[in-house]
Amino acid sequence: MIFTTLAAALALPVALAQYGGPPPPSSGSSTAAAQVAVPSAPANTTGHINIDVSPGSAFTFSVPDLQNVSVGTQITFFFPQSSVGPHSVTQSSFEAPCTYLEANATTQAPAGFDSGLVQAVQFTINVTSTDPYVLGFRIWYHCKQLNHCGMGMVGAINAPTTGPNTFDAFMAAAVKQNGNETPQTTGGPVLGGFGASAIATPAATATATAAVSSATMNFASTFAVLFGVAVSVIFV
Repeated sequence: MIFTTLAAALALPVALAQYGGPPPPSSGSSTAAAQVAVPSAPANTTGHINIDVSPGSAFTFSVPDLQNVSVGTQITFFFPQSSVGPHSVTQSSFEAPCTYLEANATTQAPAGFDSGLVQAVQFTINVTSTDPYVLGFRIWYHCKQLNHCGMGMVGAINAPTTGPNTFDAFMAAAVKQNGNETPQTTGGPVLGGFGASAIATPAATATATAAVSSATMNFASTFAVLFGVAVSVIFV
């Protein structure tokens, strides 16, 4: 029984490492909130839109429903340095809001853009199409961190304001999953996309050096805690 307990304790960090640990409670604590750096997206300029990712530790994007975005517009997502885990900007579709957009050999559609799970970086995409038939009306994306999409962390570019394919309908479909999203591998970054593509891999902005993988940091801390628990069980 002791060895079973030890094995279970050692195996758990491997699963958690995929996503940098589980998401924090929706209510949060004052201590956790104080440790989260507020994103600092600058004001928009002509042809360039700046978006805060998880502003105020909320599971959202600062402007989730972008309208009247023209071809050639660049959109930069600013990720905070967070003690509660990384986020992503991952392209999806209206029909499957919390699922990464895979390449489609039948229609020759490329795979969607994906920042990967990151923090303390910025990630810029360039809008390449405003065709109303792209992905069943416009460009859709979500955060693939475990459970975040189901809490409403989704976004759209040029979604219709009326009809069945509005941003509100897209968010409602995501929230309806309510923690039942299919887990996604960390992966990324993916620069290509459908209707928009990334101009470069995520680049550090909060520090001069590239951001360390949050999954790695959380794996180390979680392993240390659980290993200590397992050892204490053995010798009690």
